[in-house]
Amino acid sequence: MSALPSGFWETLPLGRDVRLLTHDANGLAALAKPAGTLSHPNESRDRSRALLTAHYDNETECFQWPVDGALRRLWLLNRLDSGTSGVILVAADAALAAAIRAHFREKRVHKVYQAVVFGRPRMPVETWRDLLAVSKKGGRIRTATKAGNIPAESRMQVVHARPDGGLTLLQLEPRTGRSHQLRVQCAKRNLPIVGDQTYGDFKRNRTFAKESREKRLFLHSLETRFDYEWGGRTHAFAARAPLPEAFERVLR
Repeated sequence: MSALPSGFWETLPLGRDVRLLTHDANGLAALAKPAGTLSHPNESRDRSRALLTAHYDNETECFQWPVDGALRRLWLLNRLDSGTSGVILVAADAALAAAIRAHFREKRVHKVYQAVVFGRPRMPVETWRDLLAVSKKGGRIRTATKAGNIPAESRMQVVHARPDGGLTLLQLEPRTGRSHQLRVQCAKRNLPIVGDQTYGDFKRNRTFAKESREKRLFLHSLETRFDYEWGGRTHAFAARAPLPEAFERVLR
């Protein structure tokens, strides 16, 4: 790729509270997305709520914005649900973006999430395997474990359990990348993620929000790491977004 313009990473039109975590010499970078921020705008009116406050081309999955008469671009490599916070990847080169997207398709990217759930697992470590059904209606994706034929696998480990047993912090490592996979797999095991308005426990969510004054989905993309080949060499890439303070507050 050609050299990036001076100050490219420092002058990104980042959305509110979005942070640059790291970037490498090839043009691969990781951003920290806050809960409530869109991975990309669905319409122009969504720009103020998106990862970058810039035009987004759905066909190329690329943000575009003008600077000094030139058009700058940043390709989105993966997505997080609006309510999910944490690591999200971008690239400043189209060919590099295609290469990293292939890594995601080939399951060569290791992702680590943490989630606060209602209840506590019976075992401290488990591998969850399910068959999911994924549908899309009216532009919304819904996933279920009934009548499913799409395999989903995740590793679960207990990180911390509140003494009263009401809430538990789990580490979740998906080995497949299905839509809403972690949220559905937790709900199936009577461990709904706190604040999940689609697959969660609505009554407990209301009570929790009233008592804690925390209104968010407690799912966080903690870490992403992988090796990739570029320019005839193998490069290691890793990014980590610290767990939000809200997680620590509710687990005390």
